[in-house]
Amino acid sequence: MISSIEGNFDNPEVNELLTKHFIELRAASPEGSAHVLDIPGLKIPSIKFWSLWENNKLMVHDNFRNKGYGIKVIKHLIDEAKKLNINRISIETGAGNFFKPARKLFKKCNFELCEPFAHYKKDINSLYLTKLISND
Repeated sequence: MISSIEGNFDNPEVNELLTKHFIELRAASPEGSAHVLDIPGLKIPSIKFWSLWENNKLMVHDNFRNKGYGIKVIKHLIDEAKKLNINRISIETGAGNFFKPARKLFKKCNFELCEPFAHYKKDINSLYLTKLISND
């Protein structure tokens, strides 16, 4: 069973996973094109952050990759967005090879290419995706 915890930045496993994520994304992104939010950035009230757990194991840790858990994470985000009456989810991801699995996941979840949104500006190293959500 999957459970989610909003925030949870003080959990050592969450903190370790986020730190690893920040390092990987900054290493894979050209200078000036790393758009990953650090923990203080994730704590901004307009940002929602959940850690997802299955049988007390944090997802999507390296041990869970390529096992269909990414779909579960996206589904959870969509379910939470519906509860908040959000009608669109938009995502920025990298254009390089490192980000190919993420782009494949977003395509599988019916995200479509879009123009940069919010504070983003056109960047050849980024792709911007969006998905309309039905609140039926």
